[in-house]
Amino acid sequence: MLSKLLKNLRLFIIIALFAMSFAACAKVGRDFPIEMVSSIEIGKTTQTEILNTFGPPWRKGLENGRVTWTYGVYRYTVSGAQTTDLFIKFNNEGIVESYNFSSN
Repeated sequence: MLSKLLKNLRLFIIIALFAMSFAACAKVGRDFPIEMVSSIEIGKTTQTEILNTFGPPWRKGLENGRVTWTYGVYRYTVSGAQTTDLFIKFNNEGIVESYNFSSN
């Protein structure tokens, strides 16, 4: 009887630890080709070229009336966060006006 109880307790602990390891990890956003960021040219690269290179943005918005696209992936674990962002602002003609890339 005690042996069966200990066996069930061990199984419960294993399942609980497994579940906690998944609960402690989260990913938000979508991966994008980081190695292609250097191909962006201010005043030259178009929205279509960005779309073809990076795919659809994770978020779209406006900043001072200018269209913005954000690419990003944010991974959270018990040991910390790993973040990668690419923020692109386009002029009224759909050409890259500025961009910001950051990663930790």
